[in-house]
Amino acid sequence: MTNEQLYLAIGLPILFNTAVSLALWLNLRSNMNDRFNGVNDRFNGVGDQFHSVDQRFDGINQRFDDMRDLWRAELRRVEEVLDARLKHLEER
Repeated sequence: MTNEQLYLAIGLPILFNTAVSLALWLNLRSNMNDRFNGVNDRFNGVGDQFHSVDQRFDGINQRFDDMRDLWRAELRRVEEVLDARLKHLEER
């Protein structure tokens, strides 16, 4: 066996294994990136759902504020009526 045959017998399998390993690594890296992007998209979807819930709570908070203002106006009106009745009774 000559030196050239020895170099080829050792070098070609090493080059082949290196090329196959590199191809597998690139494929795995691509698959992992796709999976991470999928997980990231899922988390973004959850964030959108939380945003929707936040908007609903903002609407509910606005309704509570409106009801509080309505009750204050009604209580002010009742207070004015009671004051008027008390003044009327005091005048008698």
